[in-house]
Amino acid sequence: MAVRLTPVASRRDLKRFIYLPEQLHQDHPLWMPPLYMDEWDYFNPKKNRAYGYCDTTMMLAEKDGRLAGRVLGIINHRHNDHVKEQWGRFALFESTDDREVAHALLSHVEEWARAKGMTKVIGPFGFTDQDPEGFQVEGFEHHPTIVTYYNFPYIIRQLEAEGYTKETDYVVYKVPRPKEMPELMAKIAERVERRGFREVGLKSKREVKRYIVPVLRLMNEAYQGIYGYSPLDDDEMHDLAKKYLIFLDIRLLKIVVKDDEVVGFMVAMPDLYQAFVKSKGRLFPFGWIHFLREAKRKTFAQCDLLLAGIAERYRGKGLDMLMGREMLKSSIAAGVEFYDSHHELETNTLVRAEMERQGGKIYKRYRIFQKTL
Repeated sequence: MAVRLTPVASRRDLKRFIYLPEQLHQDHPLWMPPLYMDEWDYFNPKKNRAYGYCDTTMMLAEKDGRLAGRVLGIINHRHNDHVKEQWGRFALFESTDDREVAHALLSHVEEWARAKGMTKVIGPFGFTDQDPEGFQVEGFEHHPTIVTYYNFPYIIRQLEAEGYTKETDYVVYKVPRPKEMPELMAKIAERVERRGFREVGLKSKREVKRYIVPVLRLMNEAYQGIYGYSPLDDDEMHDLAKKYLIFLDIRLLKIVVKDDEVVGFMVAMPDLYQAFVKSKGRLFPFGWIHFLREAKRKTFAQCDLLLAGIAERYRGKGLDMLMGREMLKSSIAAGVEFYDSHHELETNTLVRAEMERQGGKIYKRYRIFQKTL
């Protein structure tokens, strides 16, 4: 039977789109569901401000009378104008192990993007780089972390069969936590403090609110020029902070200031894989208990490094050592055994060299694919 594509045009269609991965991955041992409350907000133009500067197309695929795939096509005009490119994106691509289904969905996005004047399609890449990006190509034996894909290996074969090739890779390091404070790190951190820099030492989530916008404004500055990064406006900053505040462990948020100006930040969180799996992605009626239990844990083995940035004028001054010292203190107290570096661009040789200097080994790899139209 031929593949039938249906645009997402109603709340019922959207529900089928959101929960399709749960069906396809029901026997996938390490798959981690999203937080479905956030998924509904993600597709709500009143709550996801990216709809204000992006065009989208959403399609479901059916074959043999059963739902068999989905795809989201995106054109981020703000980013395209910023970097002088005419690129479309595909995101949230799911398919059964069926070439016909994959071809129908990907061809739809390509034709849609071409009709809008795009010259290339990349993906998987969402509205912004704050969304999951890159399909996993190595390390399937390890469970996923927050804001990452955990796809079937056959998805890669489907993309390659449709003419998609590598655009860029992200690597993920598994970095052992030092057993004790490195002497050089401690000395450099102390020197930095004598020059007027200090780590604020947050005591409560209430204190975090005064730093949200300064930290994210610094992220806009620090991430300029990084592949795929889209600057956030103030409203988007508050939305992003609200989304992740529920997961935040203030022990793992390090902010450096000089004369009360935020000049550096590092954000990490405990591994929440078990909470997502046990809750099945649902906070209600009882899923919140699993997240609360994780939030109250004093010790955890894996720490996921998510974001870090330093004001350009202060790079190379040792602020990374000051934040690293404070993160290590918290990690030792929490019994952390290793860090997951999260996505690092394969071309980011400085960060990669530091990870490897600390004994880190690549244990996962994610790939952005591209196809010229």
